[in-house]
Amino acid sequence: MSILSELFQRRKNKKTGSTTDQEIFDKAGVPKHYFKDLEKNTEELLKLFHDTYDFQKIEIKIGSNHACICFLTTVLDKQALSLQVLEPIREGFQEKESYATIQNIREAYFPTMSFQYVDSFHRLVWSMLNGYAVIMVDQYSRALALEVGGKKGRSIEEPSTQTIIRGPKDGFVESLETNVGLIRGRIKNPNLVFESFYIGRDSHTKLSIGYLKNVVNKDILDEVKKRINQIDTAAVLDTGNIEEFITDQNFTPFPLTYNTERPDSVSGNILEGKIALFLDGTPFVIVVPTVFTDFFQSAEDYYQPYFMTSFVRIIRYISFMITLTLPSLYVAITTYHHELLPTQLLISVQAQREGVPFPAVVEILMMELTFEVLREAGIRMPRAVGQTLSIVGALVIGQAAVEAGLVSNVLVIVVAFSAIASFVSPIYNFSIAARLIRFVLILVASALGLYGIFVSLIIMVIHLVSLRSFGIPYLTPVAPFKMEDQKDVFVRFPVWADKGRPSYLMTQAPLKKKRFTRPSPPPSNSEEGSK
Repeated sequence: MSILSELFQRRKNKKTGSTTDQEIFDKAGVPKHYFKDLEKNTEELLKLFHDTYDFQKIEIKIGSNHACICFLTTVLDKQALSLQVLEPIREGFQEKESYATIQNIREAYFPTMSFQYVDSFHRLVWSMLNGYAVIMVDQYSRALALEVGGKKGRSIEEPSTQTIIRGPKDGFVESLETNVGLIRGRIKNPNLVFESFYIGRDSHTKLSIGYLKNVVNKDILDEVKKRINQIDTAAVLDTGNIEEFITDQNFTPFPLTYNTERPDSVSGNILEGKIALFLDGTPFVIVVPTVFTDFFQSAEDYYQPYFMTSFVRIIRYISFMITLTLPSLYVAITTYHHELLPTQLLISVQAQREGVPFPAVVEILMMELTFEVLREAGIRMPRAVGQTLSIVGALVIGQAAVEAGLVSNVLVIVVAFSAIASFVSPIYNFSIAARLIRFVLILVASALGLYGIFVSLIIMVIHLVSLRSFGIPYLTPVAPFKMEDQKDVFVRFPVWADKGRPSYLMTQAPLKKKRFTRPSPPPSNSEEGSK
């Protein structure tokens, strides 16, 4: 048994909590069997959908057969329905031919449309809910569901939460099929597999997982499927709901899954052997398993020169530590450890704080909370005024607080710099962890000084070491240290030098390419002439 299999043993005896389609439809009063009698079928549909305005049925004749088309107007394109379904039937209205089977009708009227045959009433209702137009013919044992096409959604645009300087400008949208197509367009590989699940007792939302079947670790894949099948909830509206069900531990401020709007980022992770989760109705895709260092990397890192990328990546790590510790260091040093400051700097700092009526901890907590309020207000306000509010509000309030003698100039610099550093992280929800822990460190520093900060950081590291993402240690490849994975952690080596997939994933194909040496430069003109 592999190491991952042993890590997953604790979940193997859990009972699946998901509800089947049959149980859902039975509770709704949907009959199981499809009736040959057309009148009985339409009667059952009217009984089921009589309270909803978007249900529509059209009684027609196909040849000499009595038929009925039923659909929900809000989940399909009515213009496409008219052109692709109603128009062919109207053109053949004068025909009096009797068709023996539903298959004959499909071949005569809809030879090029995507379809499926429906032989149960459960399946008939399910097809309508998914945007199919269902044709029921009297005395036939099954119906024909035609895929007309849904209503047009938001067009593909640049991601709003992840700014792109160099690289593809397309981003995921709310359509699951469109998002899967964006990945298919980048990875043209028959081994790329997408499996579907339906979760939520009431919403019955479609979820798809994508992976390379010849690369992915099968133990991790089985565990992902098992956790998805164990989701038991009324509705799932975003991938954030799924995260809380499938993560190894919820009592942590650090995200254990990686979410993004960028198709190139998801494609790169799939190629490394990870698994992507797509949910219908949201542009955010989850990638698992995830480690701590993933949140300091961006897909754009691989489009820039590796020297520049390495420098920027180091800046991200430094910015994370600044966001985490700078305010608490200010409190600890100004309260307990004056000797750590140069004499001139100490005199300057104390002179600025001379008229401030509050201790350093109260002073910095006021400003930190003010900046958090401004940050949240800037996000929730309309875009036209949100950015102006956050910038002007910070300047006005900061300057007014200094002039009123409530805070010192140095404190405003410390709070502003730590707030700016929190925006350096490529993933928004990871910066939230640093912002939350920052308040804990401020309170500890006010009571215990630098000693409290160091103890708190040690506890944080112990917590990080204890975390797992689908059995993978969260601090891998730093702890446990893996030398072969260090080419893309703190710095980025050239693409031609990065020969393998992350070893901690234990993929079926650990190597990305066969040749690992840098290509030799082409011969010069003088060399060609001598030859």
